Amino acid sequence: MNDLTRITRISAIALAAALSLGTAGAAEPIKIGVAEALSGGAAQYGIPIRNAFQMAADEINAAGGINGRSIELVVEDEQGKKDEAINAFKKLIFQDKALMLFGPTLSNSAKASDPIAQAAHVVVFGTSNTAEGITTIGDHVFRNSVTEADVLPVTIKIAAKIAKIKKVAVMYGNDDVFTKSGYDAFKKALDDEKMPITTTETFAKGDVDFKAQLTKIKATNPDAIVLSALLAEGAPIMVQARQLGLNVPFIGGNGMNSVKVFDLAKGASDGLWVGSPWSIENRTPANNSFIIAYTKKYSAPPDQFAAQAYDAMHIAAEAMKKVKFSGDLAKDREALQAALPAIKWNGATGPFVFRRVNDASGKPAGYDANQTAIVSTTRGKNYEIER
Repeated sequence: MNDLTRITRISAIALAAALSLGTAGAAEPIKIGVAEALSGGAAQYGIPIRNAFQMAADEINAAGGINGRSIELVVEDEQGKKDEAINAFKKLIFQDKALMLFGPTLSNSAKASDPIAQAAHVVVFGTSNTAEGITTIGDHVFRNSVTEADVLPVTIKIAAKIAKIKKVAVMYGNDDVFTKSGYDAFKKALDDEKMPITTTETFAKGDVDFKAQLTKIKATNPDAIVLSALLAEGAPIMVQARQLGLNVPFIGGNGMNSVKVFDLAKGASDGLWVGSPWSIENRTPANNSFIIAYTKKYSAPPDQFAAQAYDAMHIAAEAMKKVKFSGDLAKDREALQAALPAIKWNGATGPFVFRRVNDASGKPAGYDANQTAIVSTTRGKNYEIER
């Protein structure tokens, strides 16, 4: 082999290697961590959330991705448990090298796991955490789920007016961040409305027999029961109430706002009032497209949690499009954190902007920045009452 041939061969090999590296670099996906409850009692929230993230990512990728790079979801089942959420966050941040995280499903888990992301300077974006104080964990903690403190006063006011409720009994889970925060918000709203409380009863996560509490409530003759619970306890509470002849309305928080209530409580869910930042009855062009696409893909209608997850993925994608990726993961994570607060998006849940401490806009945004959908469930359907 002469020198010219050798040089030509070496140059060809170098060129091929350079092209290979360039192609691999251009095609390298952006890893997004998703930690949601895909098993256990909280899976009824987590599975629709995971589905909506995947649908949104598929849409973004089909439209060209993030400046030519695709989104790759790395999904972990955190089972609705604090320890599992912490483990999932550590894996996604340090082992999988995710740019950012979505999740976890429950506020109780978020209180435990979000500090892991904050300490690592990684954005964590909650789509179903509504307890007070989540985003005050740090400047890398975001959410688009509207807090119980914003939604519940509106729910109380409208339900009381339409159902002519004069006095209520209260039930809440006293061992969970979310249900305790919901109770605090309900209590303040009831005090503000000067609504008498006939009695207050508590329960714990995992309880299955609520007849003692419900018997005490029945004896006080309330016009309604205000309930801060997750579905795993909330649905059987309604079933057992009806079995005891306690047929008054229930006013629930975000934990009761799922179509799964119809499967778990069936007719016992009639007369359940909830406030939501999203309604399937709201057929704006963006929401209508989301509902049709989700229903076609998953053979089931979406719920509020799916809608918020779908919008959150698009909000994050808009922020990623503003990041000039350097290849230095730590710098890219910080650049995303800096870009995210200014993002505005008009999606399934309506117009969205961040407000104080990376929270959702000041009031529920089911229709616009100042409106809430109030729905009453009757005979297995949601009926929109007021915007």
